Formats: sequence, C-alpha cells, structure tokens
Amino acid sequence: MPASFAQQAYYTRKSNGLLDLTAQGAAHLAELPLRCMQQEFPYKTGVVFSDSSLVTHPKNYHPAFYGCFDWHSSVHGHWMLVRLLKSFPGMAKEKEVISKLSQNLTANNIAQEQQLFKNKENKSFERIYGWSWLLQLQRELLTWNDPLGKQLAANVQPLATQFSKAYIDFLGKLVYPIRVGEHTNLAFGLSLAWDYAVTANDTALQNAIREAALRFYKADKNCPVAWEPGGYDFLSPCLEEADLMRRVLPAKEYQQWIKAFVPDLFKKDITAFKVAQVKDITDGKLVHLYGLNLSRAWCLYGIARHTTENREAILQLANQHLEAAIPHVASGDYAGEHWLASFAVYALTTENN
Repeated sequence: MPASFAQQAYYTRKSNGLLDLTAQGAAHLAELPLRCMQQEFPYKTGVVFSDSSLVTHPKNYHPAFYGCFDWHSSVHGHWMLVRLLKSFPGMAKEKEVISKLSQNLTANNIAQEQQLFKNKENKSFERIYGWSWLLQLQRELLTWNDPLGKQLAANVQPLATQFSKAYIDFLGKLVYPIRVGEHTNLAFGLSLAWDYAVTANDTALQNAIREAALRFYKADKNCPVAWEPGGYDFLSPCLEEADLMRRVLPAKEYQQWIKAFVPDLFKKDITAFKVAQVKDITDGKLVHLYGLNLSRAWCLYGIARHTTENREAILQLANQHLEAAIPHVASGDYAGEHWLASFAVYALTTENN
C-alpha cells in the first residue's frame, strides 16, 4: 500500500498532535479481520493434546475464535471490530461485521471455549497474551451501549470471569516478572487486564494487578533501552512497563518513577527507541517488528498524556513509529495482515484506552 494512501486516508492530525483514525481508514482496516475471522486454515494451535478428542478441526474446540491463524489473533480481531463499530456507527460493512460477531460470540460457543481452559493440560493456554485480549474484548463489549453489545457481553462474561480468576491465581504464584518482547510480556497483559477490571468493577483482579505491578516494577530504574529491540519483538519491555505503571501509580509518584525508569525519554533530543525495520514481510517472526512500532506508539502516547515534561518530543516519537508502521499493515501478506490491523486500531484510538 502506498505511503500516500496511509497519510491521507488512514488518519488525520488533531490539534493536540495525536493522529486520529478516519472512517475511510477504519473501513479499510476492518477488511483484514473480516477476511480471516471465519477462515479456519492456516491455523497454528498451541493446545496440548491430552487425548484424541482434540485431534480434530480447530473450530470444534474453538468455535468462537478459530480464525485468523491463531486463537489470540482471532480474539483481538473481534475486539477491533467491536471498537470500530462503536467509533464509526454506520461504517462500511457494518452489517457483515455485526453478522460475524453474532455468529461467533454466542453463549454456546463461549461455553465450548471455556471447556479447553478447564482441561488440566491446557489451563495455561494463551496465558498471558490471549487472556488479556479476551478481557479487553469484554471491556469493549461492556462499554457498548447497544442491545447487541449487551447480549454479546453477557455471552462472553463467563470466559472473562474465568480468566479473571485464573489471573489472580497466577499472579499469586508468580515470583518473577516476565520481561520479554513477545506474547508472555507481563506488563502488557496486566495493562489490558487492568482496564477490564476497572470497567467491570472487578476489584479483586484490580487489587491483584496493583500488588503485582508494585512488587515487580516499583523499584525499577534505568531500563536498558539499548537492548531493544530484540529481533522478534512486537512489544517493548521498557515501554510496556512504563505504560502499565501510569495506571497503578498516583500521578505525582508516576512523574518521579518514569523519569528514573526511562530517563532517555526526558532528554531534549530523544535518541532511544529508533523506529524498527523489517526486511522480510513474509516471515511471521520478523514482521513482528511492525507490531513493535505500533505498540511503542500507543505506549508513548500514554506516557505523554501522563507526564509533565518533554511531552512534545515524546509525542513526536510516538507519531514517527505509527506513521512508519501504518503503510505496512495491509501489506498483502498473511503473516502480518492477520493481526497488525488490531495493533493499528489500538494505537490510533489510544485516547480510548
């Protein structure tokens, strides 16, 4: 996709410097999960086959989230479509979006999804990333003031409740933080789970997240930004932690913490966090780095909104990452297309996060 299309059609620049998703951009991005959310293959499973009952089509044990290559990509594809419906009423393909959401997110399908996570060998399936996106999907449904939204929220709530309890149990046993740049990054997962807990008034989950975040991260200083990115990263360990802590620390305390944790962000010229490059968009691991640019953008936007110093420079760095990644979201290759649109929408609607 030509960069000129991305700049002119995906977003506009608001007076506060943030980039705002357009209706045209939303419609184009929506096409990506619509193509794959009911496409069963190719599919990458992460389940443990405890017996022969799981030697079957993925749709039989994932009737809601069997498309878009893997379970978590399907989940955040559903989240993205709900957010776009809410943000752009009457959007192009609205009827198709509603139809597919209604077909997938039934009470029966969600009950079947729950069964796998009750299996002893699969209790930790999709922990942390998939759990967190499911909670984010439920948050989006709970805040959708629409009869369909209310019905789908009621359907999905049992699985969200199951993950909330599983998260609380897991955090109570976790001795060390998980500081990687891929799916098991703890800080990113806790950010999504926190936002759900606040919306759902799930005080038990909120308390568990706050306690874990303070235990793991409050004393951190001088995050090794020079070590980023790793070759497969789609999340920034440093920035995801900073994005989480703005949620759990009081505002004044966060100002002190963030300056000690990522002092590079408060230099006049920020030289850390250079835009990541991808040399092969067909490689499912290497293309992660486009996702890294998008996730860095939403972290930097959040940090800029919650700091009192160097906001303009941080905001400019966020925009650089977003603008560099957007032209590659709809690349024509399935390795990136099945998931990058969700990251783009999350970054472009960051003020709603």
